Amino acid sequence: MDVRPATAPDQLPGMTTAQLRARFLVEDLFSPGAARLVHSHEDRIVVGGVLGPATLPAPPWLGAGFFLERRELGVVNVGATPGTVRADGRAHRLEPRECLYVGRGVADVSFGEGAFYLVSTCAHADLPTTRATLEDAEPVRLGGREGAEPVRLGGREGANERTIYKYVHAKGIQSCQLVLGVTVLEPGSMWNTMPCHTHERRSEVYLYFDLPPQERVIHLMGRPDETRNLVVADRQAVISPYWSVHCGFGTRSYSFVWAMGGENQAYDDMESVAIGSLR
Repeated sequence: MDVRPATAPDQLPGMTTAQLRARFLVEDLFSPGAARLVHSHEDRIVVGGVLGPATLPAPPWLGAGFFLERRELGVVNVGATPGTVRADGRAHRLEPRECLYVGRGVADVSFGEGAFYLVSTCAHADLPTTRATLEDAEPVRLGGREGAEPVRLGGREGANERTIYKYVHAKGIQSCQLVLGVTVLEPGSMWNTMPCHTHERRSEVYLYFDLPPQERVIHLMGRPDETRNLVVADRQAVISPYWSVHCGFGTRSYSFVWAMGGENQAYDDMESVAIGSLR
């Protein structure tokens, strides 16, 4: 397990590109036959990547008999084919982009063939393990297409036409503090998370996927009036502290998993930042 310290905003201006990437970018999450984990002191979120078959380990650093002794877990299939996750012996089949929530107290978690992204937060109660399909999610289609909700936060004119699938949240799969979903950009759309914002009461992690090997996402971070950027490849994650703005632009369309942990689970609890005020 790689452990990342928390970062204060006044540390950011003096960081080099290499230091920014070492602190906030997770580059090597996926390795065949292994579960690789990164623990961030930003709200003690753990992220991981699995190229199965593999078993979820219990790193000594957690001080627990098994990984989910005091934690909960969200799993998203970020591969192109179906995969299976076993939780205490029960098999759960996940299609691409589908989600499995695994509650506190599940002692044995293993993964079959496939690519799985993991996000874990601390938990204070035992909640049931629950699978969610794209049809089960609460979709919010942004862009004004047929069947969309009457909310125009994105569209073709802004190159950010996208659908947000909310899986783990206050009105969906119940959790202790984890909030998680998947956003899928339409072909020809490249901008995500516009208008950009911060979360004063939560930290967030982005995992970008569905990117061809030669393509990249430019992820903006930092204080809104003093931004920095990270160049992100397929299946790489960005840790975003509560004080950091987050949005990005890709060289082509892509998908990403967004996950949060902190004080509350209100999806819309955010501080929007006007585009004109970004520096």
